[in-house]
Amino acid sequence: MSTSKEHADEVEPMEEDNNETVEKSVYLPGAPLEEGEQLVCDPTAYVMLHQLQTGAPCLSFDVIPDNLGVNRDSYPLTCYLVAGTQAMESHVNNVIVMKLSNLHRTSKASEDDESDEEDESEEEEAQYPAMAASLIKHQVFAATWSELGRVNIWDLTKQLQAVNDTDLLKSYVKENIASTVKPLFTFTGHQQEGFAMDWNSIDHGVLATGDCRMDVHIWKPKDGGWFVDQRPLIGHTKSVEDIQWSPNEPSVLASCSVDRSIRIWDIRAPPSKACMLATERAHANDVNVISWNRNEPFIVSGGDDGVLNIWDLRRFAEKRPVATFKHHTGSITTVDWHPTDSAVFASGGSDDQITLWDLSVEKDDESEEVAGLPPQLLFIHQGQKDIKELHWHPHIPGLIISTALSDFNIFRTISI
Repeated sequence: MSTSKEHADEVEPMEEDNNETVEKSVYLPGAPLEEGEQLVCDPTAYVMLHQLQTGAPCLSFDVIPDNLGVNRDSYPLTCYLVAGTQAMESHVNNVIVMKLSNLHRTSKASEDDESDEEDESEEEEAQYPAMAASLIKHQVFAATWSELGRVNIWDLTKQLQAVNDTDLLKSYVKENIASTVKPLFTFTGHQQEGFAMDWNSIDHGVLATGDCRMDVHIWKPKDGGWFVDQRPLIGHTKSVEDIQWSPNEPSVLASCSVDRSIRIWDIRAPPSKACMLATERAHANDVNVISWNRNEPFIVSGGDDGVLNIWDLRRFAEKRPVATFKHHTGSITTVDWHPTDSAVFASGGSDDQITLWDLSVEKDDESEEVAGLPPQLLFIHQGQKDIKELHWHPHIPGLIISTALSDFNIFRTISI
């Protein structure tokens, strides 16, 4: 089910047998349903909406860069993902490399863009999305974090070749190549398992990982492998939940923690002195996720308190956000800034909602707003259970991919 701000305030009369009229009301998450009522998706709110099952749920994933071009907007679309499963038994977990192709529009571009009835069945058959997947056997619950506290680096070259070649993929599956794949490099220096990790987008090959103890380690490529500084960055006092490298400064990263703090680090300094800035009470509870704006000096954070905070790094020392939004009714588990629009970001959480926000929208005539919704809230996407992570695709405008305990969703709304 989805709620779009573009349509949320449109109220249409509906005639009944007694000639009285009642108004249609917009459903908002959390509102009770009457007996016999159920939520249905409004397809007109989406340019594209597809669902994907991977067997065991994937709690974390990433978009794999490709060479298909930037700002591509011609359907059908193709994209590549890598994800880690969380099965009931750890020995059946995998890292999955996926190619999603034939991602077509699910709403028509215009009223005139309709096919003849005689072509409909043939067209529908051609419009089924396709997924090719190759596996790497790995006892993990997230892409490269092991339950044993190990962090593994994998070479995905063969798996990407397999998903792009039908014969290679058949051979990959038939010969059970997945069971023979070994990591290129393994780090065992974390004293506990963890969740936080991020690749440096400027200094390629540099990685930061954070564990459930409180430690953050920095990786740097060396002699065909990696050198991992055994000295952790000193500052957090509880589990590190998320890490984000600066998109503009190769030596700077941010992290957030169960200790409720957000910290900014410069790894050119010794680990004990690397923390440049910190806000110790960024949220009322655990700070789960952060995202660094790619074009402006802003970070958005989400926590167990269901709050979204916007931080201006030029004023970070003031230790208070420049904007706060409270809409989610559960823990926020994922946030991501739009790759090109500095005012737009998306968030998701355990309340089964994905929300799209536009900070450029200002409070205006109250008659144009929906009661109880911030004016910056553009869109509410529902239908997944216990949302874990979302990403905007960097090269397909407006495309969001999200994973949850229930499934993957790949969608593009009419709002962005």
